[in-house]
Amino acid sequence: MTHEELEEAVPLYAAGALERTERQALEAHLLTGCAACHTALKEYQSVASLLPFGLNVAAPPRTLKAKIMAARTPAGATADVVEKSRGTAPSLEPGEWMNHLFPPESSRFSFARQWAVAFAAIAVLAGGGYLAWTTYTQMTDESSKLQNLQTTADTVTKKVAALQHQLADRDKSLQQLKDELDQRAVESLDLRDQLLQRETELEDARLQLARRGAIARSRQPQDELAALMRQPNIHAVSLAGADAAKQATGLLLYDPDSQKIWLYALNLPECPTGTTYQLWAIHDKPVSVGTFHMDTGESAHLMVKRFPDFSAARKFAVSLEPSGGRPQPTGAIYLASQS
Repeated sequence: MTHEELEEAVPLYAAGALERTERQALEAHLLTGCAACHTALKEYQSVASLLPFGLNVAAPPRTLKAKIMAARTPAGATADVVEKSRGTAPSLEPGEWMNHLFPPESSRFSFARQWAVAFAAIAVLAGGGYLAWTTYTQMTDESSKLQNLQTTADTVTKKVAALQHQLADRDKSLQQLKDELDQRAVESLDLRDQLLQRETELEDARLQLARRGAIARSRQPQDELAALMRQPNIHAVSLAGADAAKQATGLLLYDPDSQKIWLYALNLPECPTGTTYQLWAIHDKPVSVGTFHMDTGESAHLMVKRFPDFSAARKFAVSLEPSGGRPQPTGAIYLASQS
């Protein structure tokens, strides 16, 4: 028999309804120590012990005696028994037929039977008490579990409520921040309009100052030149325009006391983008004195530099170089002095 078949036979074994071979097979299986079958047998035995208490006592039918007698006697005797049973006086008193068929047990067997019945009653009471205790324990555990679940649910509900309150506060704070940002955006637009207006005003003022500065710069070189020319110890070197700027001229003044050199450049072309003018003092090789820039509308420019080695220079020149100047001349010569 398979384990499933043995497990299905457990209820019949508990009720005593198995045949001998099946009962022996199940008992051999139980001796192997199968925990599942042992547990099922205990449960079914507890139920089987309660079955007799669920039966109702019923009186036997009046024809039962005739049927039993007919089953135990031949056909002819059955007819005689039936004829006799129709008589006026029965052969046995009521209830004596059971004693006739099943003789009463001796007192010894009756005493053992009483003990068996008492033991069965005790077993039933013990089983019922065990079932009641088990049921009560399970109900207590379930009640405790339900209480714990209810406590947990209440805690979770409180946490959810707290989170919802926090979310509501955050939404309120976010709405306030949004309103403030909108207000700041409006203020920023107003400030930007004001800044644009101020920039326009500043640009107009800068243009006016540039025009005034150009006029002042056009006058300043002549005034400074006249002041320097009146000093007796000033050395002067004139520069003439080269092929790149034939209309340009320049005057180089040197003060031995301050060791400063002044270059007045006139009518030089405007510096292209990314270029600058660079003044060179030529000894054995060219030495850079400094750079200057001619802007749009300028006709004269004054550059002042400190240059101690003026007496060692044999010649001066101005070339157009990339912005920032170069260590040696690389561009075209625009002004040059005589040797």
